[in-house]
Amino acid sequence: MRQTLDETDRRIAAALIAAPRASWRAVATCLGLSERTVVRRAGPLYADGTLRATAERNPIRFPHLVPMALRIRCRPDRVRTVASTLARRADTLWVDVLGGGDEISAIFHLDGTEQRNRLLLRDLPATAAVYSWTSHTLMRIFPASLNWGTRLLSDEETACLGVRPFPLSTRSPAPLSEADLALIQALAEDGRTDYATLAERAGTTPRTARRHLETLLHDGTIRLVTETDLALLGLGVKAQLWLSVKPNALQAAGEHLSREPAVRFTAATTGPTNLLVMVTTKDLDALYRFLTDTIGKMDQITAIETTPVLATAKRTGLIRPGF
Repeated sequence: MRQTLDETDRRIAAALIAAPRASWRAVATCLGLSERTVVRRAGPLYADGTLRATAERNPIRFPHLVPMALRIRCRPDRVRTVASTLARRADTLWVDVLGGGDEISAIFHLDGTEQRNRLLLRDLPATAAVYSWTSHTLMRIFPASLNWGTRLLSDEETACLGVRPFPLSTRSPAPLSEADLALIQALAEDGRTDYATLAERAGTTPRTARRHLETLLHDGTIRLVTETDLALLGLGVKAQLWLSVKPNALQAAGEHLSREPAVRFTAATTGPTNLLVMVTTKDLDALYRFLTDTIGKMDQITAIETTPVLATAKRTGLIRPGF
């Protein structure tokens, strides 16, 4: 995994974050580069793990899933070990080390209420390194924040790539077939898997695999993601905001914040607070200005806790190097 990127690599990475399955030709056209340059630059970025492509399921389309955020207090000398253990669970999407180094935040997609109860009533209590935890069920995810990758590009570049926003609402799509589930699994392993391989995994033809994938994306069943260390793109500060919002203003606040350029994820939750917002900014001054200029103007927010992210063990279902 790279420690730095030059300007050309950063532009290519930004395009692939906005459009994870964009062809090399489309990226080249969008950025005004030669296709040969894009192939020569992008291939090694994937090969060394600087860029990783995957797919994430939308829990609305998988009713058995229990989406949950946990804040876990640990012994400081064991926090990295606990984070690593959580990252290796198949049901964790994000695992971050927070605050003073004694707290972990994790997003789970738990496979039903039995798995949720097992985690909360057996697994965590049996872990000696864990002191305490709070659980927050994700009642609603505000999808505009899932389109954050387009904010790395100009409007013209976004249009050139043909980026479609994540659906703001989910219609009533047909039940998922075995072929659909096979496609989703293959894309979770590699979001840029070619159609011939997808067809082989799903037991169908490349044309049918492509049509099924387009349907899965169109109805919001999955979203494609290109994961990288955003510090390589000049976004070096990450923080989680745990907000208390007046109940009658929760929907409006979530929708508003989900459209802010610095916001990568927004969800209404149960628990001591009711809105979780994940923010990424260039530096601490930009985070300060976000808190004062954006959050500070929202009278419906009655309390805020800002927790910096010190390290990330897992993001979008992918374990980060070093964990």
